[in-house]
Amino acid sequence: MHQHNLQVWRHDHRFNDISARSETNTLQVILLTVVMMVVEIITGFLYGSMALLADGWHMGTHAAALGITAFAYSYARRYADDPRYSFGTGKVGVLGGFASAIVLAVVALLMAAESVKRLVSPAPIRFNEAIAVAVIGLAVNLASAFILQRRDSRSHPHGAGHHHPEDHNLKAAYLHVLADALTSFLAIMALFTGKVFGWIWMDPLMGIVGSVVITRWAYGLLKDTSRVLLDRNAGRHKIAAVRAVIESDADNRVSDIHIWRVGSNRFSVIISLVTRDPKPPSHYKNLIAEVMDAQHVTIEVNPCSQDNPERTG
Repeated sequence: MHQHNLQVWRHDHRFNDISARSETNTLQVILLTVVMMVVEIITGFLYGSMALLADGWHMGTHAAALGITAFAYSYARRYADDPRYSFGTGKVGVLGGFASAIVLAVVALLMAAESVKRLVSPAPIRFNEAIAVAVIGLAVNLASAFILQRRDSRSHPHGAGHHHPEDHNLKAAYLHVLADALTSFLAIMALFTGKVFGWIWMDPLMGIVGSVVITRWAYGLLKDTSRVLLDRNAGRHKIAAVRAVIESDADNRVSDIHIWRVGSNRFSVIISLVTRDPKPPSHYKNLIAEVMDAQHVTIEVNPCSQDNPERTG
């Protein structure tokens, strides 16, 4: 077989959607986050606000986590065609999301610990200055969320307000920005009630509330990304649909089936089937295409003579 004919049957392993614009917008969010982090940490110390300090601290760790996001996009794009990666670099973004979720959980733990400390030993707060900085922080967080949504709307056809839940790298970045916005909002509430009603305890209490919410977000992201990283099956319904469409054709019987993610929302399928009427692999790939969109499909067809017993999967 000539080499040029062999090329017709080859395919790439680009199981991700990465653009230079995505990386640029992520870097813009990192810059905004770092600037606001420095401002909030300095003013938090100067004005004595635990809520403001907590917001600044976890913005710093979020800047690092967003750096993981940017690195994941860059690395996945750079090595997209590297043959050392059997199924491409589609999971690099998922790994970035997993690492960011761990950072998010650590931030929540540190926030809760410091807030409890301040709840036991209150410190004086300069409310007017702290509120002004917290409002600026919230504005920066909302601007960052807008930038990420703008990137999402150009990467996916769902429109500007729709955050695609399967892009784990983007989801991690988005959750970090939402966590920043939440803690900024809680800081404003705590500082305002402390100023008006004298409820100094509201400042550390809001730090605890924010840590609980962020922990829930981190847990959800860890659960989603770990399933992909561990090659967990795509789901019983998807497997059942593929098995049904294969076995509804002629006398086919599926003896082995694997469906898993090779990227945030890209699937690979390996099927071994037994039949008395074998057809080319393309026939079975077309059947699978009726029930799911798979980017990498491998079919093993085992002929079964009339005298052999019927095998079932």
